[in-house]
Amino acid sequence: MRRLNVFASLVRDSLDIITHGTKKYHLWMAFLTFIMLIGMYCYSIQLEEGLSVTGMTDRVSWGLYISNFTFLVGVAAAAVMLVMPTYVLKDIDFKQAVLIGEGLAVAALIMCLAFVVADMGGPSVLWHMLPGIGVFNFPNSMLTWDVIALNGYLFINISIPFYILFRHYQGKESKKSVYLPGALISVFWAVGIHLVTAFLYQGLQARAFWNNALLGPRFLASAFAAGPALIILVLAIIRTFTEFKIENKVLKKLALVVTIAAQINLIMLVSELFKEFYAPTHHSESAYYLFFGLDGKTALLPWIWTAISMNVIATVILTFHKLRNNLKVLYFACGLLFVAIWIEKGFGLIVPGFIPGPYGKIAEYTPTGIEVGVTLGIWAMGALIFTVLARTAIEIETGKMRYKKKER
Repeated sequence: MRRLNVFASLVRDSLDIITHGTKKYHLWMAFLTFIMLIGMYCYSIQLEEGLSVTGMTDRVSWGLYISNFTFLVGVAAAAVMLVMPTYVLKDIDFKQAVLIGEGLAVAALIMCLAFVVADMGGPSVLWHMLPGIGVFNFPNSMLTWDVIALNGYLFINISIPFYILFRHYQGKESKKSVYLPGALISVFWAVGIHLVTAFLYQGLQARAFWNNALLGPRFLASAFAAGPALIILVLAIIRTFTEFKIENKVLKKLALVVTIAAQINLIMLVSELFKEFYAPTHHSESAYYLFFGLDGKTALLPWIWTAISMNVIATVILTFHKLRNNLKVLYFACGLLFVAIWIEKGFGLIVPGFIPGPYGKIAEYTPTGIEVGVTLGIWAMGALIFTVLARTAIEIETGKMRYKKKER
């Protein structure tokens, strides 16, 4: 009964915190709400008219939605870069930042699930995958493995921070015996969710562009570059606009992780380019379409060469110690890297896998305004969820929000 009272008090205090704030805070929340409403309007059109309002066809059946889903799985997995040093290696420098990283993982995972629902056409078809009602097809289907991996990782990233914050809200220390097993599992689970997502593509033998042994490791390398890069940018914003203090050494340690992952990602890219173009076969046509175009079709050329240029520039900047330690330069490099990997793991990975088609036909894909609207709405939803989670966590961690016992 007492725990229920504490929980009810936590909910009330959280609602009070997230509905009050500075003018900038309210403008930010109003902006996100406006973008979400646009997304909901676009989604209502898609629900009414079907996926015909998108740029996807029977020839290119995955587009902007699955591109964002793939990228965000990597962002969610990157929380392990804070979880492992804090809970496993006992690095106290990461102690304050870890809850922010896990909040970002929760927001990213919810966005992943939203993009999957959007790509399926609507929530009404989800029952097909429910065990006992539909056909879950476990363990044969890689998709069911992905469903289990994503939902399991979401549960871990909700339960551990909730337990820690719930204890701190009561003015108590969290017990390692309770959260440490879950933290250890999350380290392996984070790697698992991105490998399983890579295996979804890698296991499609008919799609030569994805049927590549380097796909899984490259997914991890790009995830551990883009995810911590985003975390650095988020931590920079938090320490600028809140009283939550994040020390420079935390950002510098994360920057080192980003640098190593970005270098490995770039080496793997060079290896893939060598394999595709040194001794090309008919299986190299998708790569030719992506990097040079085929039969005059060049829709992806500006995207991929922009991404590679940004990737190289960001990696070079991060490689030099003096540049990396300049925080303004670090933020610029992290922004470049984040956008570059978003393009590379989006349009640069998903769309070329379908082009050319089985009979050599080239049917290009361009997202419609409806797709862009739904995508922006989901990103706004994720940003709003993260803002709510981070604001509540910061208030508890700074001691401003505490459970007050009622006097009898």
